[in-house]
Amino acid sequence: MKSNNFKNRLTALALCFTLLLGAAPITRAYAVNDESDTSSSQSDSDSKDTSSTDSGSTDSADSKDSKDATADNDKDVIAAASEAPAVTATAALLISPDSDMVLYEKNADEKRYPASTTKIMTALLTLENVKDLNETVTAEQGDFAKVTSDSSNADIKVGETMTFEDFLYCAMISSANEACNVVAEYVCGSISAFVERMNTRAQELGCTGTHFANPHGLPKDDHYTTAHDLYRITKEALSHELFATICNTVKHTVPATNLSDERTLSNTNGLINPDSPMYRGYYYEYAKGVKTGHTDAAGYCLISTAEKDGVRLLCIVLGGKGTARANGTTDFGSFSDTLTAYRWVFSHYGWRAIVSASDLICEVPVRYGRDGDSVTVRPAQTVSAVLPAADSDGAPQFEQQVTIYSERDGKPLEAPIKAGDEVGELTVSYNGTVYGTVKLVAAVDVAVSKGAYIAGHVAAFFTNPIVLVILLAIVLALVGYVLWLVRRRKQIEAERRRRRRAQMEAEEARRRALAHETLREFDRDPAGSRRR
Repeated sequence: MKSNNFKNRLTALALCFTLLLGAAPITRAYAVNDESDTSSSQSDSDSKDTSSTDSGSTDSADSKDSKDATADNDKDVIAAASEAPAVTATAALLISPDSDMVLYEKNADEKRYPASTTKIMTALLTLENVKDLNETVTAEQGDFAKVTSDSSNADIKVGETMTFEDFLYCAMISSANEACNVVAEYVCGSISAFVERMNTRAQELGCTGTHFANPHGLPKDDHYTTAHDLYRITKEALSHELFATICNTVKHTVPATNLSDERTLSNTNGLINPDSPMYRGYYYEYAKGVKTGHTDAAGYCLISTAEKDGVRLLCIVLGGKGTARANGTTDFGSFSDTLTAYRWVFSHYGWRAIVSASDLICEVPVRYGRDGDSVTVRPAQTVSAVLPAADSDGAPQFEQQVTIYSERDGKPLEAPIKAGDEVGELTVSYNGTVYGTVKLVAAVDVAVSKGAYIAGHVAAFFTNPIVLVILLAIVLALVGYVLWLVRRRKQIEAERRRRRRAQMEAEEARRRALAHETLREFDRDPAGSRRR
């Protein structure tokens, strides 16, 4: 009985061992690839422009003026739809702020005097650093230092108190130089400290060709910027709703102050103000303001935005010319060039989809699918950009980069999957510039196969390195236990044999002793023995 029990235990242990090691692994699906992109779309706000004729010394610009305005200097970056616009200014940049796509540029990285377009940075720093724009501040005598009476101003007086918001209106609509000094003194404690902060902020925005020497833009040798840098500054400023509102205001009334009756500021930007006292005849119904500027050294400068048929543009013109007309008036090149550029784009370009939400991008492998081993993915939304008209030649070929999260993370995509589930990202680019990034989602449902799901997870469990280590430890323990049982069984059998031999030897000794005693008695009494 004991021997049979022992055999039964050995059989049970062997069966367990076989079941643990004999589980067959299930084939696993492989991970899927995809790439994702993030597209950053900019929101353009309208801004106003005030053209101010800032007077100052006619210092030479830090950068060379272009020798001519030929097509060699006119660079259409993305597939020209036709000949480039005839821009006569020294430098220009026309760009789609939603995608940062450059549509036209001319000497856009050349250092130029910015004139009053400087005030965009001044307004930006004020909005970023003044928590309550209804707070009042008083103009002091030092705020009028180096601001001549014939430079652009809002007739602000020493000791006059206004809100920060009204000072910003004065700076951006009337291009008031003294208003810039007032806010600079308050924000940073001194004009020099404010100028230092202007340069630091420019670097933070990625500007590489900019150095400011004052908060208003009167010319100095070390006060310069580029069209590209002004785009970066303007785009950031336009992200502030109040800045966009101020810049696109045609007229603004400043309430009466302690030293002045109420005054009405009139925007001189002819693009948005048909009654501009300086720049009449340039009104453009699709335009919104930002800032004008002029000094003898800088020429005529203009930054503006425009929107038509879903296409948003931002245009920067620096170093525009003033050309006498036959009728005795002056054609201001900053406005003429801006209108030429806008009309050129709106006639040759349009807002077009470069990736549609209905596009099927790729197939992604899926584990445990009931009806298939993959799922089709599509963009979660349409990606659009300003492109040449559909009938134009040379439309850009956009590159697509797909990222699938499961492959990136090393975790295969598993059913069940619902249509619309996010599985990756798509990045769309052209010539190294990213125009959009959208999520990739499953186009259809993928139901799960319960049998494959269970089998796969069982197989995965038993092929997991940690589990394998644990199983190996269990097997080794079982083997050790079996060996111990065998050894113990041998010890028990040996002890039984020893005891049996001892008993047999004792019994034999007892019999021999008894026989010996019988013989002895016989020898003592042979007759009696015979009688018995």
